[in-house]
Amino acid sequence: MKYPIIIQKDPKSDYGVLVPDLPGCFSAGATIEEAIDNAVEAVLTHAEGLLSDSETVPTPTSITELKKRYREAGNLWALVEVDFSKLSEKMARVNISVPENLLSKIDSYATKTGASRSGMLVNAALEYISNHSEG
Repeated sequence: MKYPIIIQKDPKSDYGVLVPDLPGCFSAGATIEEAIDNAVEAVLTHAEGLLSDSETVPTPTSITELKKRYREAGNLWALVEVDFSKLSEKMARVNISVPENLLSKIDSYATKTGASRSGMLVNAALEYISNHSEG
């Protein structure tokens, strides 16, 4: 899943990162690249906390929509790719049945996006749950 982030720079500090879709999720870095890398870890940590509290992880909002709410001058926008299959070190192996033609589409999409089959299915499931939860 790709989450929009806002990168801000105060002349006397590192680059600060805000994740608008995850209130309270912040990060920073000495360089823009480091700030983006640290943002991925911050999103994973924040999401793990939400899930451990039995809350859903919000789906990302488009940058176009977020720009309507965050109009401060100097905001630099970026997207961070987050693989939610990395949330827990303890993995559970499951056996599911999927029509072959659908499995082919899943594998093709996962390959195209650089994800594993498992990672893509985990991300898709979390997105579905977030979109269909009674919040």
